[in-house]
Amino acid sequence: MLKKNLEYINTVAYLGANGEGILKQDGVVVFVPFVLVGEKIRYKILKVTSKCAYGKVIEVLTPAEERVRPKCPVFGKCGGCQLQHLAYSHQTRSKEDNVRNCFKKIANLDVNVLPTVKCSSEYGYRNKLQLPVADGNEGIVIGFYAENSHRVIPIDDCPINPVWTKTIIECFSLYAKEYGIKGYNDITFTGDLREITVKEIKDNLIITAVVTDENIRGIKYLVSLLEDKLQRTFSLYLNVNTSRSNVIYGDRFILKHGKGYYVGDLRGIKYKIGVMSFMQVNNEMCGKLYSAVVDSVGADETTTVIDAYSGAGLMTAMLAKTAAKAIGIEIVKEATECANELAEMNGISDKMINYNGKCEDLLPSIIKEEREKGNKICLVVDPPRKGIDPSLIKVLRESMVDKIVYVSCMPSTLARDVGLISGSLTYIGNEIKKVEPPDLLYTPTLIRPYDMFPQTKHVETLVVLGRK
Repeated sequence: MLKKNLEYINTVAYLGANGEGILKQDGVVVFVPFVLVGEKIRYKILKVTSKCAYGKVIEVLTPAEERVRPKCPVFGKCGGCQLQHLAYSHQTRSKEDNVRNCFKKIANLDVNVLPTVKCSSEYGYRNKLQLPVADGNEGIVIGFYAENSHRVIPIDDCPINPVWTKTIIECFSLYAKEYGIKGYNDITFTGDLREITVKEIKDNLIITAVVTDENIRGIKYLVSLLEDKLQRTFSLYLNVNTSRSNVIYGDRFILKHGKGYYVGDLRGIKYKIGVMSFMQVNNEMCGKLYSAVVDSVGADETTTVIDAYSGAGLMTAMLAKTAAKAIGIEIVKEATECANELAEMNGISDKMINYNGKCEDLLPSIIKEEREKGNKICLVVDPPRKGIDPSLIKVLRESMVDKIVYVSCMPSTLARDVGLISGSLTYIGNEIKKVEPPDLLYTPTLIRPYDMFPQTKHVETLVVLGRK
């Protein structure tokens, strides 16, 4: 019987979906982060439940050949990265295994997963930065949250973020020291500065200081610091957040310096990015993934592409370039308005139509109308991490569109949804059950991970489903 705080020695059997090592000790499955397959380790048990246990590595007795020295001095303390200790080629292989295992265990499907598309930049690839700011004994603490906590781990740089990260931290630290700015205490709900966020658009930065009072002192000094040290075009916003929740932004943004938005482009589509606009975190991999989606759709002048969960319309616009028509469906009104503006900016309003509403409500009539016109129909879905709503799954199965292209950032919900769409899984009451033997309505013709997030457990996956 495993006991908390006791130490054990064992060998890691495999890696889990979160990049942690998994082994069996006395018949109990144990999860231990920051170890690798085949490594003999000494570890301490931190928690024991009825189903499994959780441990902390004390010493790696026999390191794996693929173990490398992490670049970050706070790796293992900060919750941002899980795989810096694993050579990059093995990281991408691990992500392939994760996707394959999810399809087998969750969807009851044996599938061929193509090699992960790698990022050419293992580090420094992010175009977005989000830094919580806490109150410390010697001034503000700027950094990242520790795993599963709200304790801020202080940093002065971050290897997976761009070169300007260090400058941003330096400027805000100097500003806070000069004006006595206090970081936020989420227990007493006091302090001046809660968060710093940054977006990069073609060498331009949109910086937001999340504050508790719009009249926070010393903003002119902060602007002068940023101008002197960044040596690039930037905007500075104040966002006022007085709530006691964990939500990052409050309702009010106040522009203190620079422009309200900047223009980027991807695959020939121009788009505007403002302070609240959504951006994929990795420009290189976003371009590769979106290009693969367009190629997978394979549209021609007789194809209507429906982009469910279309957001601000960037993917819809790319699809409109090659199809007879691209239709975006998005539930957030502001995002639909952005998509209409995007279509107009790129001169494709005649081929790009955007609807605001729920996919499950709008899709049946849209599909019926396009079928009556004799068009082939391809559906593209890129849902949030929780996956596709069950009511939309039912609509997809009944619609029998010619092809479904699914983009996901969560392998487990992806596998579940593909199982339900294809017919290897089904709902019985409120429970999902495996169908034996499955009579598939759709079959996966392509499954490929894209490493949008090197050094972390996260992965984007592209799946193409062909109608049987």
